[in-house]
Amino acid sequence: MLDVNKLRQWGKNVIDIERKALDNLYQYVDSAEFATACKLIFECTGKVIVMGMGKSGHIGNKISATFASTGTPAFFVHPGEASHGDLGVLSENDIILAISNSGEASEILTLMPVIKRMGLPIIAVTSKPNSTMAKHAIVHLCIEVPEEACPLGLAPTSSTTATLVMGDALAVALLQARGFTKDDFALSHPGGMLGRKLLLKVTDVMHKGADLPLVKQNICVTDALYEISNKGLGMTAVTDDANKLVGIFTDGDLRRVIDAQVNLRETSIADVMSKACITISEGILAAEALKVMDENDINGLIIVDDNNTPIGALNMLDMVKAGVI
Repeated sequence: MLDVNKLRQWGKNVIDIERKALDNLYQYVDSAEFATACKLIFECTGKVIVMGMGKSGHIGNKISATFASTGTPAFFVHPGEASHGDLGVLSENDIILAISNSGEASEILTLMPVIKRMGLPIIAVTSKPNSTMAKHAIVHLCIEVPEEACPLGLAPTSSTTATLVMGDALAVALLQARGFTKDDFALSHPGGMLGRKLLLKVTDVMHKGADLPLVKQNICVTDALYEISNKGLGMTAVTDDANKLVGIFTDGDLRRVIDAQVNLRETSIADVMSKACITISEGILAAEALKVMDENDINGLIIVDDNNTPIGALNMLDMVKAGVI
């Protein structure tokens, strides 16, 4: 039988060991070498070519992806494949970020003569400042850890965590140095939920033209209900003779009117509409419109132009369909 208490304790031991490893990493980030590496990458007019074998390769893949998504063009190149043609991706303006815990990965060292011949600067990320890779590099970033979390001291655990965090430290420091914004981030994340939240604007979601529920303020409630029913948004914008927004009438307003036993055929919509309606402009993000609805506990919004003329409408269901929620 497995001892549940031991399993939990072993798991906590891993976290404790890796936490100490990250505490130890702090000194290497707080160094002249780290600043120099950032400066080299910041001034690079080409790409950051990340290399690593085995577990270092897996971490290198993630680091290159983080660079690429935060404003630093980067590719991961597998050292084994590089020797068989993939090294052709290198250009004279690139930088090499070579990762190896021991600093002696033969697959990477085999590539050094070609890299050196091209005159590309090398940033080595290893736990051994005196390793062969470190000696080939312009800058060495140390990721030495006190111990691996693996009790055998064999499986890369603390060392891979430290490498990953070093990569994140580089990427985020460069992000801030470049003044990288949410809009910049959105351009590299157009797919999925993140992209929709960062890129989708109200104008992409709203109902407009013939689909916009719109009535004049002098019509009766019954006629306004026809418009609400036909457009299917559970509301309608109400305008004056100059087409300026003067109010909104929603399903909620209808329930209150019915409770008050108002004559729907004889009562003007202007007498029962909500005059203090919340509006937004078409230029804002759909996610911002959702925040407005949440903060005001409403299910729909009217979009107006600079002249307070209704140009669109949307409701919570539109947000769901668009994937903003």
